[in-house]
Amino acid sequence: MIVVQLFLEFTLLSAVAFGGATALLPEMHRVVVDNHHWLNDATFTHLYAIAQAAPGPNVLVVTLIGWEVGGLPGALATTLAMCLPMSILIYLLIDRWESFAGKRWQKAISIGVAPLSVGLIFSGATLIAQAAALGWAAWLLVGATLMVSLRTRMHPLWLIGVGACLGFFGLI
Repeated sequence: MIVVQLFLEFTLLSAVAFGGATALLPEMHRVVVDNHHWLNDATFTHLYAIAQAAPGPNVLVVTLIGWEVGGLPGALATTLAMCLPMSILIYLLIDRWESFAGKRWQKAISIGVAPLSVGLIFSGATLIAQAAALGWAAWLLVGATLMVSLRTRMHPLWLIGVGACLGFFGLI
């Protein structure tokens, strides 16, 4: 049954969700598009875009994938699989983790997870950029946005607005 498959696959994915659901995009893509052929590249990318445009947590992409693949039961299965197992594990282990506060190995783990999260998120961004088949103008906008973000304190919504206007007028 597809709902059970969705639940099992997303339960496994939740175990490595350092950096949230966005960090898992390449692996989600591999499971959903490449392995099971539940979605194609375009649909996967569109679901991600919808999830990012909607208010709420970035785990919404998981719910949308579940909805597209298995309807309401699929949406519930993927969302529960992504959130419930690790929430229970964290609940059971948080007191233990806190009792090791200040230990050298705990600091090493905490520090080591940061670059892992950044790498996973970067690979997800690369996957989405490749699936979107960006042209040179879009890459130019990405570079300009990066430079403005690093060198100024301009609010990101202005940059999103510029991108939206350029897209609306067909320049990107």
